[in-house]
Amino acid sequence: MANPSAQAWDAVIIGAGHNGLVCAAYLARAGKRVLVLERRGVVGGAAVTEEFHPGFRNSVASYTVSLLQPKVIADLDLPAHGLTVVPRRINNFLPLPDGGYLLAGAGLTQAEVRRFSVRDAQQLPIYEQRLEVFADVLRAVALQAPPNVGSGHWLQALPELWRAGQLGRRLHALSPGLRQELLDLFTISAAEYLDRWFESAPIKALFGFDGVVGNYASPYAPGTAYVLLHHAFGQSNGVKGAWGHAIGGMGAITQAMARAAVQAGAQIRTDAGVRRVRVEAGRAVGVETLDGERIDARAVVANVNPKLLYEQLLTADEVPAPTRERMANWRCGSGTFRMNVALSQLPDFRCLPGAGDHLTAGIIIAPSLDYMDRAYTDARQHGWSREPIVEMLIPSTLDDSLAPPGQHVASLFCQHVAPQLPHGRSWDDHRDEVADLMIATVEQHAPGFAASVLGRQVLSPLDLERTFGLIGGDIFHGALSLNQLFSARPMLGQADYRGALPGLYLCGSGTHPGGGVTGAPGHNAAQVILRG
Repeated sequence: MANPSAQAWDAVIIGAGHNGLVCAAYLARAGKRVLVLERRGVVGGAAVTEEFHPGFRNSVASYTVSLLQPKVIADLDLPAHGLTVVPRRINNFLPLPDGGYLLAGAGLTQAEVRRFSVRDAQQLPIYEQRLEVFADVLRAVALQAPPNVGSGHWLQALPELWRAGQLGRRLHALSPGLRQELLDLFTISAAEYLDRWFESAPIKALFGFDGVVGNYASPYAPGTAYVLLHHAFGQSNGVKGAWGHAIGGMGAITQAMARAAVQAGAQIRTDAGVRRVRVEAGRAVGVETLDGERIDARAVVANVNPKLLYEQLLTADEVPAPTRERMANWRCGSGTFRMNVALSQLPDFRCLPGAGDHLTAGIIIAPSLDYMDRAYTDARQHGWSREPIVEMLIPSTLDDSLAPPGQHVASLFCQHVAPQLPHGRSWDDHRDEVADLMIATVEQHAPGFAASVLGRQVLSPLDLERTFGLIGGDIFHGALSLNQLFSARPMLGQADYRGALPGLYLCGSGTHPGGGVTGAPGHNAAQVILRG
């Protein structure tokens, strides 16, 4: 029985998604011998740019920039490796069924809200300031392992107690009222939280959308307020809460990360899927590829959904019983249906005709919290919402490299759909039917949109799982619910990126601080691995 030899890699990373690439870059910069294995023919995981129709390229799955950690950008010098991020000229555009609309952006939102409610306009800066206080707390804890509650003997517990103490001091710096409100944000619904602040439906819809993004839930469901907060702690080009676009699409981010990792000495192999993690004497000692190659490594680092790792890459008898039980109950499925469309021309919205900065925004078709609630209920019963939630971005308004001159590409992030269709139906049989519905939903607000579609790429939850390993189409590698956050992500005793077996680590979005293109899990896991 051989342990990893002197010729073994220091770390083999399963999956060249953005967190795997970040982890590889940090480890290689520290002098470690690192190998990254990617099943697909291109690096980037769900953050990739591909041609989906002749002459038209777009971010295939992940589609916008805000949560990417500034420290990761700086440490890996991503701009020097080709990354350029430009801001949306307007953050969000919300068409309304009565012919009205709401725009949101720097220096604009308050005046827009005043058209619907003077009271809400007065509340808005207080709300934004309050949310920023809480977002700063999240930013402060995003780039460190949370206390690993319930792990090890008392000597091992000392650093965990220290981390818990640091967090406690940070929280104690908040006033008692703010501490209570932060607790509420982790437990109550987005609707309940927004009802405390606002009275008008459009402003609650604008913010409430962030509570259901990638979250198969009603905005009235407990816990959705935290998902709202999770989407608020990002920034773009140093502007907190701003959203941007990576020139060349989201693949430009991961290509820059890959170049940084390779420059530091890491090796990356594509078309190199992993069949299993190799275990000897209860320790992870390497991997076996789909081609049967056995690779030794001192550390095996999984940049995949924890459920995929423990249920597909390890045998049941290799996984401790508590971890098997946790993964059986690990909640995945974000209700996401993803489309990319090639357009002959820009859409023309009935409520705000013609071209303009509003077409650079995230265009949200979900005019009220009740609309979102009905969409969820309908999806639970029918399999997909017949009045769906659609966020559309048209990145070619900011990046003319994505489409031929005068033509455009659009990303449609569509909700709610059931991760698994009821009554044994398959998404393969209903994919085009639902895609037609999504285009028709935009058509209701922008007549002529359907006729402008030259081609489309359609990804159901099943397609997202098969292509990117997003189980149930879950873009977060596990729901951001209270029982799957912080020290409980992915489970108590594994919050410090160390897996269920010695030598096994996790660095994906199924670890703290969760999903989105952040780079934080990859950064944090690398620091833990380097500490040994």
